[in-house]
Amino acid sequence: MKILLVEDEPELRRSIKQFLYEEGYVVESADDFAKATEKAADYDYDCVLVDITLPKGNGLDIVKQLKKNNSKAGIIIISAKNSLDDKITGLDLGADDYLPKPFHLSELNARIKALIRRRNFDGNQSINLNEITILPEERRVKVKNEEVSLTTKEYDLLLYFVSNKNRVVSKNSIAEHLMGDHADQADSHDFIYTHLKNLRKKLSEKGCKDYVQTIYGIGYNFKTEG
Repeated sequence: MKILLVEDEPELRRSIKQFLYEEGYVVESADDFAKATEKAADYDYDCVLVDITLPKGNGLDIVKQLKKNNSKAGIIIISAKNSLDDKITGLDLGADDYLPKPFHLSELNARIKALIRRRNFDGNQSINLNEITILPEERRVKVKNEEVSLTTKEYDLLLYFVSNKNRVVSKNSIAEHLMGDHADQADSHDFIYTHLKNLRKKLSEKGCKDYVQTIYGIGYNFKTEG
């Protein structure tokens, strides 16, 4: 899962990024309004964590921009401004949740997981797709009730495909999802092919059908419908 963290406090930004990285997320960050609006306009995210009080602007305007652009990202406002008016305004603009500072990082993680479940998987604790079962809370995958051992990138790739099943996804969007800010540093998309090859092999060994169709020159389609 790919997250944009908009936070101007250096220590808090570093601690949140490190914690979420260790939880298996791809995390990009912005420390002011201008950088945040640029990233929000140029890239897709599963979740955006945004502070209200920012250098050069207001976090609520970022929420407005995301909704105006029909972003599919879940939005959690994280702010020391704990007034009722701020909370109501943020939620009215389209934010999904509001977490006042200070907060425990474990609670932030729980809010992110709950938000992604609600938005992507109808709030279900497990994702069942034919013979595949995914347990997002535990980052586990089973095929026909047998455990499949996946690397972090293989798991993220499978979850991205399942979240976008029966849709063509470009190699660029996959690269950004798996690598975040580092995607531009890759000389090619060969790393996607490597992760995909390994993922297919591991699923096939457990008796899983190959749902991934290559759309030459564009990307892939995780096709589960006839």
